[in-house]
Amino acid sequence: MSRLAVQRVSTSGALTQDLCSYINELYDRIAKRAFSFFDRDGQIHGRDVNHWLTAEAEVLNPVPLELSETDTELTVRAEVPGFNEKELEIIVEPIRLFIKGKVDKKIEEQKKKTLYCEIASNEIFRSVSLPAEIDPEKVSAVLNNGVVEISMQKASPAKTINIAGKAA
Repeated sequence: MSRLAVQRVSTSGALTQDLCSYINELYDRIAKRAFSFFDRDGQIHGRDVNHWLTAEAEVLNPVPLELSETDTELTVRAEVPGFNEKELEIIVEPIRLFIKGKVDKKIEEQKKKTLYCEIASNEIFRSVSLPAEIDPEKVSAVLNNGVVEISMQKASPAKTINIAGKAA
């Protein structure tokens, strides 16, 4: 069991800019791959969604998850097999959670020739809109046997103050 660092996003911080840049770069990679499928299929229109989904599946692994809620907390359990705590990033905003991971495989000296390979992408990215606002300062994440569990305390509800109006 390993504790993961959680990054909190402020609306004007550098992390927000880094996250936006990453999402744009990811979009561009998927779009280029989808266009290569379009081009390969003779540039015939009508299969755009299929091309996009195929390209997305090549670039990113799916991240199945479960989101549960209590009166005071939201919990996300996400499957991230093959990733360790150094390869995962958990990023939180008051109403959104991002799970990002990338395995940097180092190529060793090869003594054999690869004839066929079905190894999937080694990158994940998942954005989750949360059903309630959370306190980004009260988030913890633990990685255990390929499952990351993220516990997020809900934000305290705003206090209401009754103001009696007076006639002038």
